[in-house]
Amino acid sequence: MEQYPHSFPRAAEPPSGRGEPRLSYISKAQYSAEWNSNLHTHGCAELFFITDGHGRFRTRHEEFPVAIHDLVVVNANVLHTELSQVESPLEYIVLGVEGLEAMGGAKGYAMLHLHSGWRELTGCLELMLQEAVQARPGYQEVCRHLLAVVLIRLERQDELALGPEPSDPRASRECGLVRRYIDNHFKENLSLDQLARLAHVNKYYLAHAFRREFGTSPISYLISRRVEESRFLLRETDHSLSLIAQMLGFSSPSYFSQCFRRVEGVSPIEYRRRNAK
Repeated sequence: MEQYPHSFPRAAEPPSGRGEPRLSYISKAQYSAEWNSNLHTHGCAELFFITDGHGRFRTRHEEFPVAIHDLVVVNANVLHTELSQVESPLEYIVLGVEGLEAMGGAKGYAMLHLHSGWRELTGCLELMLQEAVQARPGYQEVCRHLLAVVLIRLERQDELALGPEPSDPRASRECGLVRRYIDNHFKENLSLDQLARLAHVNKYYLAHAFRREFGTSPISYLISRRVEESRFLLRETDHSLSLIAQMLGFSSPSYFSQCFRRVEGVSPIEYRRRNAK
């Protein structure tokens, strides 16, 4: 059963800084026979906190398992759906948040298992639900502050990068151009100088603006995009580490392993072993 989403009208919320994430709705859902499993999109980012059961998330690109303590962040306008195991019904609380985006992946979503702080996060979420249901005076302000607490605690997770809505149109265009170029050419030998020439800006300005827009540097984003692709190759192919490093533009297998371990927390070999089919 899915509760009707509790929406937060834009006009009813007090003015805030430009680009500040804004809570659009909150809902709690549990798998039932009426569950809609069609791929769909939303006009804002969705944060799924899996509170019970087992299931899978499906996007246009892949499908992956989820269970309690997992967080899935799906960016605006990204096709996705949720699937549940019948014997272990999936439950989650979902936040619809405008002006927020998961960084570091061209596929438009991020998934993270929250090892610590889960009780505090779900406490905030349950209080947000209670405030939205009761709709007593000031509930929107309470929920706005609770959202800020949730996002701050998530930003402490090294494996997750959340970025606000861009506030500088010029920087947004330049950084968006660079990010799209990286998404389409991440297997090539790219440098900060080359990306700056592409955007017609100074490389130091680009590095600062890109980090402000997306929470990471252009080169770190490039590496994360390569590592994201390498996960698929490690799971779905038997290519050697040397070949994968070469295919994805890493200068050497050892540098590939170093970058992969920094992003994923394990070596490529260990990742492949854990995800062997």
